[in-house]
Amino acid sequence: MTPPLGPTVLLIAEAANPEWVSVPLVGWSLASALRRHADVHIVTQQRNREAFLRAGLVEGRDFTALDSEAIAAPMYRLASILRMGKGKGWTMTTAISALSYPYFERLVWQHFGADIRARRFDLVHRITPLSPTVVSPIAGKIAAAGVPFVLGPLNGGVPWPKGFDAERRQEREWLSYVRGVYKLNPLRGRSLRSTALILAGSRHTASEIPQAHQDRVVWLPENAIDPARFNLVADQDLTLPLRACFVGRLVPYKGPDMLIEAAAPLIAAGQLVLDVIGDGPMMTALREQAARLGAQGGITFHGNLSHEKVQEVMVRSNLLTFPSIREFGGGVVLEAMALGVVPMVVDYAGPGELVSDETGYPIALGERPQIVSRFRAALGALVADPSGLPGKARAARSQALADYTWDAKAAKIVALYRRLLQDRRGS
Repeated sequence: MTPPLGPTVLLIAEAANPEWVSVPLVGWSLASALRRHADVHIVTQQRNREAFLRAGLVEGRDFTALDSEAIAAPMYRLASILRMGKGKGWTMTTAISALSYPYFERLVWQHFGADIRARRFDLVHRITPLSPTVVSPIAGKIAAAGVPFVLGPLNGGVPWPKGFDAERRQEREWLSYVRGVYKLNPLRGRSLRSTALILAGSRHTASEIPQAHQDRVVWLPENAIDPARFNLVADQDLTLPLRACFVGRLVPYKGPDMLIEAAAPLIAAGQLVLDVIGDGPMMTALREQAARLGAQGGITFHGNLSHEKVQEVMVRSNLLTFPSIREFGGGVVLEAMALGVVPMVVDYAGPGELVSDETGYPIALGERPQIVSRFRAALGALVADPSGLPGKARAARSQALADYTWDAKAAKIVALYRRLLQDRRGS
């Protein structure tokens, strides 16, 4: 007998798209997983409609697409101008989105307000936007209707670490210097007071929630993996040269130049090879750096690859070497763990919350010379004695598949739904 579905949930996912990346893919992946555990209706933005239909969802039954482009489109164009470069100025983009998003929730209330007041939904859960700076103006109306409102996973705003101001400026993150102003928005306090459960996608974001609401905060990492998309397993061949990979945009804060500087002596000595997957404005400079350090023969620059090709290259590696100094989630770290590729990461923000000494190599944060030195020392120790890699690979893969699949995350969230509803019935 098929077990009954969980609670009836209106899932607000303004950004959710299976054919895109970043936040829309997170929104889609979590919404899709929740549909397997609860009776979910998704409300999303009109721009996602065709992708939902291509994925097999039925409009009206499974989802509703609302058209907020009258406000969203011009605000997006404004953000594109102000961010001063493609792929840069994400804080500016988020700030502009925070101004346009309330109109989308206004449409949500117009369309579903009567159903919410009639208690046709057990809960309302906003999963995107992810940014904690974006308020939810209908939270109070939902709470007044006696329906619990759930928010998150919220994530973002990780501070730039000391010594990386140049990288901050290269990313056009001027607005990040005054990001904390969002806390003064009176609508933020009203939203949080009306929220029955706050899912925090990182420890840092959890710490930014005011103390008065901390009893309703649950830490739940933003990212997860789809085992169907990352279903290979690394051999962990310990024969030299060891193989490492880097996956990400080739931009300063991701640290590919720090990695090449750290690994170059081992690569030049034939003890390590490196696969660099991704593209970006640093590509030419990185190639020149590799040549200057005598490491070009052991580094392959793959550029951007499809998801299928990414895992095919990654799974040949012993290590994911990822010295990024400002990651909110760290999805690529989970992908490596699921493949049995051992992560070596800077112990800060998202990756630092996912990698332990049992599952990888968390490298202490420092300024640039310290990170380079620490990565070089850790890689040198592994080349000298790689025997610990298979055990860490097994532990990493086991943890990723047990705790960090989208299905596992959805099951945890639905368990929180049930507990919340039970507590309400008992109060």
